[in-house]
Amino acid sequence: MFDLDKWKEIWATLRSNKLRTFLTAFGVFWGILMLMAMLGFASSLETGSRRQMKGLATNMLFVWGQATTESYDGLPTGREIQFTMDDIEPIRRLPAVDAVAPRIQLGGWQSGFTVAYESKSGSFQVYGDYPDLTRIIAFGYEAGRFINQRDILEQRKVAVIGNLVRDELYPPDVDPVGTYIKISGVYFQVVGVMKTLRTGREGERDALTVYVPFTTMRASFNMGNRVGFFALTAKPGFAGPAVETQVRSILKQRHRVSPTDELAIGSFNMFQVFEKIGGIFTAIALVGWVVGMLTLLAGVIGVSNIMLITVKERTKEIGVRKALGATPASIVAMVMKEAVVLTALAGLMGMAAGVGLLALAGVVLEHATNVPFGPPEVPLSTALVAVAVLVGAGGLAGIMPAAHAASIKPIEALRAE
Repeated sequence: MFDLDKWKEIWATLRSNKLRTFLTAFGVFWGILMLMAMLGFASSLETGSRRQMKGLATNMLFVWGQATTESYDGLPTGREIQFTMDDIEPIRRLPAVDAVAPRIQLGGWQSGFTVAYESKSGSFQVYGDYPDLTRIIAFGYEAGRFINQRDILEQRKVAVIGNLVRDELYPPDVDPVGTYIKISGVYFQVVGVMKTLRTGREGERDALTVYVPFTTMRASFNMGNRVGFFALTAKPGFAGPAVETQVRSILKQRHRVSPTDELAIGSFNMFQVFEKIGGIFTAIALVGWVVGMLTLLAGVIGVSNIMLITVKERTKEIGVRKALGATPASIVAMVMKEAVVLTALAGLMGMAAGVGLLALAGVVLEHATNVPFGPPEVPLSTALVAVAVLVGAGGLAGIMPAAHAASIKPIEALRAE
């Protein structure tokens, strides 16, 4: 295997027809490059999607009230379901539920509300929240803190603002913590500036939000006992659909909703979203492997054909070798080595080009937040598999030419033109 003369011979053979060697190697090069590119694309899409969902618990569930579509227990259809504070403890006692964060919003779902600081004002979402929200949606902080339990118990008029709220209302040299903002005529002291961990539209929404204690919002804006919606997480070991079923079931019982009315209570299950996304990523990666392998197979077929032509051109040489005592095994080894070397060199260059391409894409996408792609990552194990594929491809390309070379008879070979 490490006979220097044999390796010189292989190199001389490959150099004897440079154009043919280049065109043959290009097929393998392109196949490996496409394989790396497809796997990198799948990885980039997955990284970007997970980056946009960063900051959300993967076991999260949102539940809100809608209108009934079935009459039940003497009540008509079209009845609006309104959650209340009395629903909190029954949900919290469910065996599958971990954290529960009731939420209310000033002005209604996704409605902006005027918030002012001194002479500047803007329209932002204003939520009433509990400290447990941080167990469901992860926040970073540029300054200060989030709502705590004393804020809830004492109904403190405090607020946490998103970093884009700060940018719109405050001059660059003013620290918002300790200042007062006005929401619908009520003053709140800013105790924190939140920096969202999410990206894209959801991240922008977080950054344009003002958070105040739930109890303070109820008292300050006469919102009564109602709850807008619930955000909650499941305990480890509980399946997403089971948690959703438990929560919806208890709320239906409490609000006298028909067990078969699936539209009266709306829900968004992050469990299922992550499962579906995981399945999509697996399918994309599989497609990448299939397309890359088929492209590589085309290159391997090209190598095999070229090796057959090479064997035919060297018929007399092979005949002389056999006449001088070369065994069929040595002839097979010679042809197989040439095929493996050609395939491996082309494939490794393709892999290097693929790694360079992915590295360049990673630099471009590292800080891109408005696109669904992130820096591509191809694991080392995948690269090792690709190397194994290269070696196997080289062996596959040399099987037929090697078998043909081994079958050549010395006398017939010496007569060949």
